[in-house]
Amino acid sequence: MKEFIDIPFRTDTLDRYLIRTSIFSALKINLPSFKGKLLDVGCGKMPYRDYVLEHSDVEDYIGLDIETALDYDKKIKPDYTWNGIIMPFGDNSFDCAIATEVLEHCPEPEVTLKELYRVLKPKGILFFTVPFLWNLHEVPHDEYRFTPFALQRHLLMAGFKEVNLKATGGWHASMAQMLGLWVRRSPMTKMKRKYLSIVLKPIIKFLIRKDKINKVRFVEGEMITGLYGTVKK
Repeated sequence: MKEFIDIPFRTDTLDRYLIRTSIFSALKINLPSFKGKLLDVGCGKMPYRDYVLEHSDVEDYIGLDIETALDYDKKIKPDYTWNGIIMPFGDNSFDCAIATEVLEHCPEPEVTLKELYRVLKPKGILFFTVPFLWNLHEVPHDEYRFTPFALQRHLLMAGFKEVNLKATGGWHASMAQMLGLWVRRSPMTKMKRKYLSIVLKPIIKFLIRKDKINKVRFVEGEMITGLYGTVKK
């Protein structure tokens, strides 16, 4: 799980470094809001479980994944699975929930969001992240790339309030991410990939450092790498 919370900046991680560090930074910012019983939706390997339990007031961490989810790790299984329609929990069961890089895989995101709303306790917090600039993945179960406006609408339609949306990166981060994805994932020879990764590494590092995430606004002409935020029931 180290590569989710402390990923090294190397030539072989140029495609993942920015998104992993951005998600983890957003998670840490919101840790003070986590407490009690937490639901991790689309949990996969539950890479943040130990960190959350050690650095927040969360006492019980429950992982939930779709029945047809990819088997990322044969040793780590979700605590519960669901059919994508009804979660196997009663109303008002959780104090908080997280959904990191999940909603883009939901054919009907409001179904998932309404179920999250149902199982959260009153005033319960949902923390979420979604990609905006990312290659097709888990095909054919890659459904959406949300703008902040569409995501806010879905959240409000599901019943949530106090929508707080922020970008994980702006123009410079977007360029860094695209260069990283291109050099590590696009078709090219092994030798070319190795050489270009070495050449692009300092450029990507420069772009990441130059990005001013606190200055990103959802206005005409802006570019974002992804979104994160919180809502309340």
